[in-house]
Amino acid sequence: MKRLPVKYIRDRAKKAYQKDSECYICGTDENLQLHHFAGVTDLFNIWCRRKNITIHTDDDILAVRDEFIEDHQKELYEDVVTLCKMHHERLHSYFGKAPVVSSAKGQRKWVDVHRGKHSR
Repeated sequence: MKRLPVKYIRDRAKKAYQKDSECYICGTDENLQLHHFAGVTDLFNIWCRRKNITIHTDDDILAVRDEFIEDHQKELYEDVVTLCKMHHERLHSYFGKAPVVSSAKGQRKWVDVHRGKHSR
């Protein structure tokens, strides 16, 4: 496999991503990035296990990515937040590069706490 499976998913899904016009935490309008509270890598791995799908090749991921995207509209397009690069990197430094799905609630709390600190 040439690329990580999640990159194929993001390439296809990002056409429909809708970032806000400013960082949810600090309000800047520069270097904005979309953050998924449900880590796409972990979400995809859980989905593959549940459906008994094994990914070995690029063709394997290409064959299932549209179904995965369809099954996870909420996680990919609604359970997201727009952050500036700095806050996005800080969140990932705390929760890891590929946060697990079970950390979504904690990530939301982290974002809200930092927003509150920033607005003082």
